[in-house]
Amino acid sequence: MPHILKNNNLEINIDLPEENYNFSRFDWTGKISKVCFKGILVSTIERTDDVNEHNFGKAFYNEFGIDTALGFQEAPIGGWFHKIGVGLLKKKSKNYNFFEKYEIKPAHFEINSESDKINIKCISESISGYSYVLIKTISLLKDAFNVEYSLQNTGSKNIVTDEYIHNFTAIDNELIGLNYVLKFPFNLKPELFSAAVNKEGKVEVKETEIKFKSTPKEQFFFSNLSGNNEEAAKWELINLKSKIVMSEEASFRTSKINLWGWQHVISPELFYSIELKPGQIEKWSRKYTIHSLEK
Repeated sequence: MPHILKNNNLEINIDLPEENYNFSRFDWTGKISKVCFKGILVSTIERTDDVNEHNFGKAFYNEFGIDTALGFQEAPIGGWFHKIGVGLLKKKSKNYNFFEKYEIKPAHFEINSESDKINIKCISESISGYSYVLIKTISLLKDAFNVEYSLQNTGSKNIVTDEYIHNFTAIDNELIGLNYVLKFPFNLKPELFSAAVNKEGKVEVKETEIKFKSTPKEQFFFSNLSGNNEEAAKWELINLKSKIVMSEEASFRTSKINLWGWQHVISPELFYSIELKPGQIEKWSRKYTIHSLEK
């Protein structure tokens, strides 16, 4: 059963570490699997076709090290490496692939909860000189929720990684289309994007916002929306039909912002770069606010 944080405005469903999702990609600490605002669903899932939902992302799942996992290069084929927030994964080939299904040795998890928050600690084993303690705290506010992180390097080697929340969002199960507007606090310059996959041409990139001509049947993807410039880590999604506004604002600035989506989902992603020497602790946070457009 999920742990539920609830007040008059918000309901947040959080799967515990070894509940439901059991794949090797997304962080298991505090898996936010569903969020409702005044009874209206404001999250969705990664895929809606006939697949095992526990192998794919939901709502506000996050991931560490999408491009390469901690200690992957040092591990021999058949050896173990870290996926932060999950545990140890067994190396199958010379290249890391976040879509790959790896054998998992789960980390040790400790859970503490109160009526308005949950705290999950992930304690890793030591492999190849790497080890860590990750603490994630999810707390409920009046019309918002916070996701706070603390990552401590308990190993003998530097930890270099990044973290983002995938943000599988949709308002009231409405398909992505004319009623959605995604805003950023900086100018969007497509000529500076690292990648732009918009096969149907249904995604419109404006000066500071992204709109849709109609529902995209194909997946779309844009990377490096800030053009390598360091910008405020923030986005705002508006649904004109439901008149609901949802935003994420992080405690850091970022030079990496990606956008992925499909007909049923839009996912703005704010990346946080992390570099920790042995013994160091890094803390950061993300705040999600949801309210009616009339506010």
